[in-house]
Amino acid sequence: MTVDRSAAEALRQAAQKLAAVSDTARLDAELLMAHAAGLSREQVILGLRDLAEPEGFAALIERRLGHEPVSHITGTRDFWTLTLAVTPDVLTPRPDSETLIEAAVEHYRGGRGPRAILDLGTGSGALLLAALDEWREARGTGIDISAQALAVARANAERCGMEARARFRPGNWCDGIVERFDLILANPPYIAETAQLTPEVVDHEPHLALFSGEDGLDACRDIADGLKRVMEPGGLALIEIGFDQGESAAALFAQKGFRVTLKRDLAGHPRCLMLKR
Repeated sequence: MTVDRSAAEALRQAAQKLAAVSDTARLDAELLMAHAAGLSREQVILGLRDLAEPEGFAALIERRLGHEPVSHITGTRDFWTLTLAVTPDVLTPRPDSETLIEAAVEHYRGGRGPRAILDLGTGSGALLLAALDEWREARGTGIDISAQALAVARANAERCGMEARARFRPGNWCDGIVERFDLILANPPYIAETAQLTPEVVDHEPHLALFSGEDGLDACRDIADGLKRVMEPGGLALIEIGFDQGESAAALFAQKGFRVTLKRDLAGHPRCLMLKR
């Protein structure tokens, strides 16, 4: 610990600096201070008056000023009920993706939950593990084309104590899957190749998990081609989409015979396709 500045003053100055690169400057500063201090964010906030600036905090702020994501600096990200490990090999889980879990919980409320769950393009394993945490009797499979992402997902399953119920294997969307599942989740890449992204995203996150053809819908097309084959009759699929893709993405799946409902995120944007056979 250093006594040069109080934690409160260090946090205030850090948030001012981070406002130049982040829309969540104060939150970023709090998370980085907690990481430097080896405390939870809540502990930092509650003890702010009594804490000194943690050693190494200034260096973490400099990394964030270089557009490095907070999740890469701390190595973790909270998602739903879980704290997951995150590396540059996987897309950082985002609150928007919790829309899929919320939709699933709403769908199964009051009835029998899913027993077999599939997560296409699992990345960190966030969607699959969040679903398995909701339905403790379910088992799940995560598919990803990236071996590095699968390693992160397996580590997260162990971290969450779910390694006995979650398995992960390489694959390209629905190709080669012979089982059927009653809940299918997917957060595919859905950004157009020509889109302009912030340095935080384009310089630090895997392009394989971001970009999907000229209109951002190539992955959705691939999923639509094989989805019925891996979906139990009466099953449910939830697919994350870009906020401006509701109509075009819904049409792709409607053409394959699915009944499509749009779910909106906290900002009111279309974020999730709910698909039924």
